[in-house]
Amino acid sequence: MTFMNVLTLALVIVGGLNWGLVGLFGFDLVAAIFGAGSLLARAVYVLVGLSAAWQIMPLTSALGSRELAAERKR
Repeated sequence: MTFMNVLTLALVIVGGLNWGLVGLFGFDLVAAIFGAGSLLARAVYVLVGLSAAWQIMPLTSALGSRELAAERKR
């Protein structure tokens, strides 16, 4: 796994945990740490979004290789 994949996966996990907190408790951890609407909070949200987009590539690659492996077993 490349450094970029590990970094973006970590950011996606942070974003997912933050959304879990928002959904369960109405608590936005990123806003609490960096300030609601601050430039830093917005930067974290943008980085999490870009990380999610980046993670589409390894996901499609993994799905594609598993489909090929399943076809080879036939």
